[in-house]
Formats: sequence, structure tokens, C-alpha cells
Amino acid sequence: MSVAGLLLVFVAAIVVAGFAKRLGFQVPLVLVTVGAAASFVPGVPTPAIPPDILLGVVLPPLLYSAALDYSFNTFQRNIRSILRLGIGMVIVTAVAVGVFANWLVPELTLGAALVLGAVVAPPDAVAAVSVGRRLGLPERMMAILKGESLVNDAAALTLFTLAAAAVTGERISIDSPILYFGYEIVGGVGVGLVLARIVRTVRARITDSALETVLGLILPFVAYFAAEEIHASGVLAVVTAGFVLGRNAGDESVSTRIQERSVWPTIDLVLETFVFAYIGLQFKSVIDTVRDDGLPVHHVFGYGFAVLALVIVIRPAWIFLNVGRRRAMPRLAARRGTSRAEEELTWRQNLVISWAGMRGVVTLAAAAGVPLATVSGDPFPGRGVIQAVAFTVAVGTLLIQGSTLPMLIRVLDVADPDEELRNSQQIDLARQISKQAAERVLADMLRDPPAALRDPEVGELVERVRRSTQARLAAEHADDLGEHEAKVLRLGAQFNRLRNDVLKAQRTALIEARDAGDLDDEVLRRLLDELDLEEAAAEARVRRQRW
Repeated sequence: MSVAGLLLVFVAAIVVAGFAKRLGFQVPLVLVTVGAAASFVPGVPTPAIPPDILLGVVLPPLLYSAALDYSFNTFQRNIRSILRLGIGMVIVTAVAVGVFANWLVPELTLGAALVLGAVVAPPDAVAAVSVGRRLGLPERMMAILKGESLVNDAAALTLFTLAAAAVTGERISIDSPILYFGYEIVGGVGVGLVLARIVRTVRARITDSALETVLGLILPFVAYFAAEEIHASGVLAVVTAGFVLGRNAGDESVSTRIQERSVWPTIDLVLETFVFAYIGLQFKSVIDTVRDDGLPVHHVFGYGFAVLALVIVIRPAWIFLNVGRRRAMPRLAARRGTSRAEEELTWRQNLVISWAGMRGVVTLAAAAGVPLATVSGDPFPGRGVIQAVAFTVAVGTLLIQGSTLPMLIRVLDVADPDEELRNSQQIDLARQISKQAAERVLADMLRDPPAALRDPEVGELVERVRRSTQARLAAEHADDLGEHEAKVLRLGAQFNRLRNDVLKAQRTALIEARDAGDLDDEVLRRLLDELDLEEAAAEARVRRQRW
């Protein structure tokens, strides 16, 4: 597909998304539906992007952005729920679909059917998170859905590689599936840690916020392709790098943090919009592929609907079987230290999570990446069927589960009545920590003032900084001095220095509280945002005074 064609798809998708939002419709569903209808219009280009490019260009920034904005403390608290869904359910889905498809579809060998299972196994949380955010899902449920999306792609793509290699007869770097899976995890995490450390080191030595932002933009792509180059998990490399940079965001400059807060949501919007339009535009191409293979279209899509039904059923079955198992073995659960998130999820909340299983771009890209032939030169068994069934599952889950999820959330009323109180308590604690850190710096200033200041000026300076900090209006009182211009010029440098010391102490205290487990990352980011805006506003005022 030409560059002009891709740009046309981007522009059209953004326009459709804008209208859908304005009319109150779910953007993913509208984009898929409009794209599917448009694929039959003569002259409308069908995007044909190589699967490795699609995964390598679209997936890394989306995963990195999600990891940047995700609390590592929250990930740790919900680790069992996340791994049960992100790894356990992916494996169960792949095996169940593989066995079922091998029995149902004559064209599929067991190996090819397992490839299909790996293709349709990973849910895409984009649509679910979008709905949940709009309808106010409890933060714990959102955390589990987001956390699942950070690991399930890695599990599914690893299974896909193993199953495809078994069918084609290709050798992989490690013969043992368990060792290969372990290498993917360790290698991916290792690459992410190393590259994140390099980026942090480089950022600490440069003062140009534009360059710092560019480093952050290229990091997910470098992490993904570097890990894939050594046959490790590119997905885990990207997620790990995002976790590290997000957790250490306080080390970056204020201007860099402010820029990145605008850049990543924009990138997410553009890529997510394109992805759902891309899925819909594949509809006619999938039908043509089935016909070219000489297969009855209605039979193939019948297989697709059967697999779709199985995929939809597996998720709630897996979730509620695990809930029942934990309740049947309370002593074992207690010995294993069941997390707070698992204990507090109600059956209504579990039902909503079990229905949030929409598939997305990874399913389509993996289906497109099924090899054309085996090592011996024979065609890959049932390749066209795999692609058609994968498309049916992706679109079917988006339309069926995506369209009914909002209604389910409203009917079940899964809101957490205590969440607002917990959030308020966390914010109050964070503000108290920030205030105490500021007061310590101001007290140090009063005890040991600079020699250039007279005693009355020290008290005035401290009071101005205190008022500025409490009001969260950076240097507001430094501007409103009227007849004291001479004093402003003399005290301005000291004011700015003291204010920056206070802000630095507040950031340090908040980060230490987060590291000690007293604050969640979400609360930390909210308070850091306030401090960043205060410092940026103050610096802008100082620049205007100099002009």
C-alpha cells in the first residue's frame, strides 16, 4: 500500500472517530463497522502491511505508553490475577481452541490448529479500558485489565512461534518449549532494563527537553527490535523499559515530563484509531483469500463463529473456576498470600472482567504472519482458514462484547463505594508529605540564611515561598510587588533558588513515600504534575520579568 493510501486511512479514521465521539458512540466499534463496509467500496485502498512491520510499529508505542502510565506497585499487588489472565488464560485458550479447531476444521492439522489457538488467545484491552474509563470502573478492575494487556501479547506470540515452528519444521534457538519460554522472559526483561538504564543515564547528562523526549519516543522501538534480534520477547522488553522510565519519571526535567504528558496520549489516539480502522478494512480481503483457496465462504465463517463462541465462553469459565478453587481452598489461598485485589473482587466485578475479552491488532498481525509454506515446501495447512477465523474472532468480540460491555457495567453496578474515600486519603497523605518537606527546607533557610540577605528579608522571602507553595501558583507573589521593584530584583534570585529547593524536596519526599509503599504511583504522578506545572509557571514568569 502506498504512503498516500496509508495517510488517507489515517485521516479518514480520525474523522470517523471524531464524529463517533461527538455522537456518543464507541469509537472502536464504529471504526471497525465503517471500515468493513468501506472495504467493499470500489477504489477504497485495503491496507496491506507486513505483519512484522505492523507489530513492530504499532505495538511498541502502545505498550510503552501503557507501561509508563501504569503503577508498578499496583502491578505487584495484582500480580496473581494478572498472570492468571495474561499467561494462564492465554495458554488455556490456545490449547482449547487448538483441540476444538482440529476436531471441527478438516483443513487444520493439530499443529495448525494450535497456531490458530495462539493467534486468537490474547485479548486487547484498548476497547475495554476505554469503556471502563468512561463509565467509571473501579481502579482495581482497570488495573487488572491494563496489567493483563501488558503480558498477554508476549505469552501469545511465544506460543505462536513454538506452534508455527512445529508445523513448518523450522528449528528455534532453544529446543525445549519451557526453556524457550523462560529465555523469552529473561531476555526481554533484561533488554528492557539495560536500555532503560542507558536512556536514564543519557537524559541525566543533557539539558534539552526536546532531545529527552525524542529519546523516550525511540526507546520502545529500539527495545522491541533489539529483543527480537536476540530471539527474546520484544513485548516484555518494551513493557520493562516503560515500567522503569515511568517509575523514575521524577528524575527527568520538568519540561520533559510536561511534553511527554501531551505526546503519548496523542500517539495513542492516532495508533488506536488506525488499528481499528485497519481491522475493519481487512474484511473484503479475508473473503477474497478464502475464495482464492477454493473454500466455501459460508463454511469457513461458520468455523469462525464456532471458535468465536468458544473464545467468549473460555474467559468467564477460567475466571470463575479460579474463583471457586480459591474459595474451596481458603487455607491454601491464605498460605499463598492471596492479594488484596483478589480478595475484594465481587462476582459482579469478575463477570465484567470476564466479558472484557475483545481481540485486536495482535490477533490480526499474528494471523497475517502465519508462514506460507513448511521447510519441505508444502503449503502451510489451512493458512487461509486461520486468517478468516482470526478475523471473525477479532471483529466478533469487538462487536458482541464491545457493544454489550457498557450495558453490563451499568446493570451490574460494579462501582466500589470505598474507592473515593481511599483516593481522598491518599491525596491528603501525599499533600501532607509534600507540605512537611517544604517546611523542612524553609526551616533550614531560617536557621542558616545566605550572607547576602538581611534578617527581615529572610523572613519575607520564606513567607513568600510558603504562600507560593500553599497556593500552588508559582511565584505569584513575586510578581505583585508594585513599588518594591528594587527589592524584587535583589531578592529574585534567592526566591527562585529557595522555591526550587522546596520543589525538589517535595518531589524527593513523595518519591520516597511511594518507594516505601505509602503512596500509589497514580497519586504520586498527580502530585508531581502539580509540582511540574507550578515550576513551569514560575519559570515563565521569571523569563517575562527578564524581558
